[in-house]
Amino acid sequence: MWYAWLEAQRNLMQMLSEWATRAQSGSAPAQSRDSRVAAAGWDWMYRLIQPPLEPPPFAISTIQIAGEEVPVVEQVVDSTPFCALRKFTRALPSAASTTTLRAPVAPEIFLCAPLAGHHAVMLRETVETLLQDGNVYVTDWADARDVPVAAGSFGLDDYVLAIQRFLRTAGSTGLHVVAVCQATGPTLAATALSASAGEAPPRSVTLMGGPIDARLNPTRVDRFAQTHSLDWFRTTVIDTVPPPHPGAGRRVYPGFIQHAAIVAAHPHRQWALESRYWMSLCSGDAQAIARDLRRLNEYAAVLDMAEDYFVDTIRVSFQEHRLACGTWKVGTNPVRPQDLSYAALCTVEGARDDITGAGQTHAAQTLCSAVPAARRQMLTVADCDHYDLFTGPRWQEVIHPALAAFWRAPG
Repeated sequence: MWYAWLEAQRNLMQMLSEWATRAQSGSAPAQSRDSRVAAAGWDWMYRLIQPPLEPPPFAISTIQIAGEEVPVVEQVVDSTPFCALRKFTRALPSAASTTTLRAPVAPEIFLCAPLAGHHAVMLRETVETLLQDGNVYVTDWADARDVPVAAGSFGLDDYVLAIQRFLRTAGSTGLHVVAVCQATGPTLAATALSASAGEAPPRSVTLMGGPIDARLNPTRVDRFAQTHSLDWFRTTVIDTVPPPHPGAGRRVYPGFIQHAAIVAAHPHRQWALESRYWMSLCSGDAQAIARDLRRLNEYAAVLDMAEDYFVDTIRVSFQEHRLACGTWKVGTNPVRPQDLSYAALCTVEGARDDITGAGQTHAAQTLCSAVPAARRQMLTVADCDHYDLFTGPRWQEVIHPALAAFWRAPG
């Protein structure tokens, strides 16, 4: 199988890396331009063949608020074998002189990261930005290769139930829930199920760039999922985790396939990240090198997805369109977005999104028919692709300010 073969290649690359590092250390002076260019070339070749084995940490130690440096405390406040709920808390000072940082009472944001092949750390910039508004919770999904088979299976229903559990942990009343990409459907399902059960709703639900109704303006991703059978996916892209990983024996959609698909689908983004890092290496600017390497590693931080979850997602979201058709049940409980009546609703799409088609996310506005018109917002961002929704200038200058204003609106 491909998984075992690639593991052998990774071990070989690790040996070559150690050899090259020793050889390089005895060559040209460390600060010469020729040496830096040689180091950049080797580093690029190594990462091309050997993507990072472990995701980088969020490592958000401080943020700037109103011109002051504010410490950030990160902790895991709840977990299941397949996900950790991280909370980033702003350690705001309590002195009277700093009341500008403390009023009005800041909301808390619950960020539902997608389980679509990337680790949640890809949303690091999103978390940093949202910390300007309040404390932030993040669903940090586990790499299935690291979850022992004894922990049981994990399907799409389990994903929805995990979000429900974590919302209760965070205390849903007062939360602003934000879901990105693949997380939009399960998050809408989780909040709808809670509403149907009479549980306290969050203050708002924001859905960004996700396939609520993948029948609308299908993209290449949608068409591929719709035109291949579930058996094709099981036999073609599912592999078994080999030893020595803790999840040895678990059947997964491997992260290395996702990494190859991402690079093939968005080569311009990979090239932009590589180019910035290369220029930083050649310049010798240590701060720029660390920053650009972190961004590269965040983008390359892929994970394995459990087979049941991966196949469930294709069937429910892309082939049977159960959420949009009103036929989705989690266990025996029907998913009824029309039961959401108290939470405000915001949907965000990018005009150049080639992963989620136009109208697919805004379809939630129709499904959530009980939300009052005054508590709704639809935002379509010009010159914005899928990744621009949560990182870069469009996120920083257009989307986040719009969300902050939406959260501050009365009602």
